[in-house]
Amino acid sequence: MDLIGTKLTYEHLRQMPDDGRRYELIEGELAVSPAPKWQHQRIVRRLFELLVRAENAGHGVVVPAPTDVVLDPEMNALQPDLLFIAKHRLEEIVTEDNVQGAPDLVAEVLSASTAGRDLGVKLRVYARYGVRFYWVADPMPQVMRVFELRPGGYLENPAQQGQDVLSCSLFPGITARVADLFTD
Repeated sequence: MDLIGTKLTYEHLRQMPDDGRRYELIEGELAVSPAPKWQHQRIVRRLFELLVRAENAGHGVVVPAPTDVVLDPEMNALQPDLLFIAKHRLEEIVTEDNVQGAPDLVAEVLSASTAGRDLGVKLRVYARYGVRFYWVADPMPQVMRVFELRPGGYLENPAQQGQDVLSCSLFPGITARVADLFTD
């Protein structure tokens, strides 16, 4: 006998409890992540500070999790660690409740419980819906993986680490040393 799986929608997701977990709808399936650990949040904060500099320079707006990014209300509503939307697109995709469409940049910090999802299905979903830049911070071995959307999917740039400088064409001149993102 075949089991019939129930596909969830964004409306189901909105009914989840506010319990410190992150609830996401990925390809119609519920994904639940525990509250992030200390190191994860420290890296998120440092990336946030970099993106706040881009915001302060007038390039757009950065928002940390939890913020729903509704790419498709029937199949995909994600909560990236950070998202950045270019200034000229804000009115087009930002609502009072959520983001309706692809941010220009999404950043995720890998953890043991989310790494497979972040580098697997989420990477494919972000590409399919048009997220131009996908940054993935890997705490071990302290590497930034930068994906840039091209026709046909993401092109992964060479991994950045140590004294390498992280930058993005969305906000020229706003940079950070990769080592500074991972250490105090």
